[in-house]
Amino acid sequence: MSEVNLAARTGRSTGSREARRIRRGGGVPAIVYGHGRDPVAVTVDAVELRRALHTDAGSNAIISLHLGDEKVTTMARVVDRHPFRNEYHHVDFVEVSLTDTLEAEVHLIFEGEPAGSIEGGVFSPSRSTVRIEALASNIPNSITVDVSALEIGDALRIEDLSAVAGVSYLDDPDTVVCAVTVPISEEELEAAVEAVEGVLEEAEVELVDGEEVEADEEGEEPEGADTEATEEDSPSE
Repeated sequence: MSEVNLAARTGRSTGSREARRIRRGGGVPAIVYGHGRDPVAVTVDAVELRRALHTDAGSNAIISLHLGDEKVTTMARVVDRHPFRNEYHHVDFVEVSLTDTLEAEVHLIFEGEPAGSIEGGVFSPSRSTVRIEALASNIPNSITVDVSALEIGDALRIEDLSAVAGVSYLDDPDTVVCAVTVPISEEELEAAVEAVEGVLEEAEVELVDGEEVEADEEGEEPEGADTEATEEDSPSE
């Protein structure tokens, strides 16, 4: 895995007001810690951070963080994003050694066309990532899965994945990664929809404080039902 270089400025103040000021100026507040290092508050450029986290390695990229004259080998282990804008709020960089054994989520890339799909079956991936353990320097960018031999009714599990040198799979070996299933007919689909609609029509009462109360046609809460307000947690910075 190749390393990505990223400059970081030290000496920033902490607190929500300062964090907002940094973000308005095109930066991202961050912190560096690990390997006995006292936490250091830093600022990184938002555009450069986005580039560092959008290589083929994704969030598993090894990032050489330049703190003035010091270069620290890190990984971005906690990335706080804005809930709906393409912005970063805060990042935790954890110092690592290339000889450290780490856990990581690695993307699966499905390769080939299943034989069962050619015969009319439906290819259904159920996992897009897999948990692995490896040296920091050996974490693969992705793991390729050849699905061309799958027939209708076949499933591929974690235990069926190809061995990767220096990598151990951590998920349950029996976990299904993908399968080729028999396609459902229009008649079966309509029957399933009708069955669900029938269940919903029968659910005309709600239990409130142990008593059956008819549900309002508009879906409003019956009188006496408890309501609970929630507040959005504000970011730490």
